[in-house]
Amino acid sequence: MDWLGNIVFKDREIKNERLELTDKGALYFLGSNLTLRNCTLVLKVPTRNLSIDGVRFIDCTFEVKQELKNHQDWIRASLKGCRFRGRLYGCDFGHWPDYGTGWEHGAIEDCDFTEARLDGCRIMGCDPASLRFPRWPCFTILDPIKRARELTSVQWPGRFGSVVIEDLYDQPPSTKALTLFAPAEAKRYDATPEEFRAVIEKFDCIVY
Repeated sequence: MDWLGNIVFKDREIKNERLELTDKGALYFLGSNLTLRNCTLVLKVPTRNLSIDGVRFIDCTFEVKQELKNHQDWIRASLKGCRFRGRLYGCDFGHWPDYGTGWEHGAIEDCDFTEARLDGCRIMGCDPASLRFPRWPCFTILDPIKRARELTSVQWPGRFGSVVIEDLYDQPPSTKALTLFAPAEAKRYDATPEEFRAVIEKFDCIVY
């Protein structure tokens, strides 16, 4: 449905289709009462061009062709059995009641991120045990708030400990997992990926 330059999908179920959201001159709205089942979504637009609210994604594949930065709308989506490929930065998934409108739709289970590169991405209010996280050089801190004291007890490389690890205490209460990309974190905080790995290998609450 095309309306005044906006491309809107809502109030329907779409099965077994490939949707290419790649027109940077368009605003894509995936809206209420929309279910996508066994679809492939190709995403190649900036965050501001993509709105997701009240959508159920079941067994879908997301091919992120342009890094998706700080896209919080995943919190307004239910994701089950989905696969992600490509780069995502600062994105949150799951159930976050304190986030704002649309949070009641948020859920994630049985999803696979092994072909994605995640940095600064969080799982909120859902059990991360059913999820497959990307491997090294990504690493995922499970239950970061409860494990914060343990994680702050060691020396982290560069400024990472004083900035990121100390900040774990201040994460939203519903934060269940935090995934980071070691090369990017090393560059930000004056360290090397190898120095990160030497530390994370000490913890059973970190998946890498």
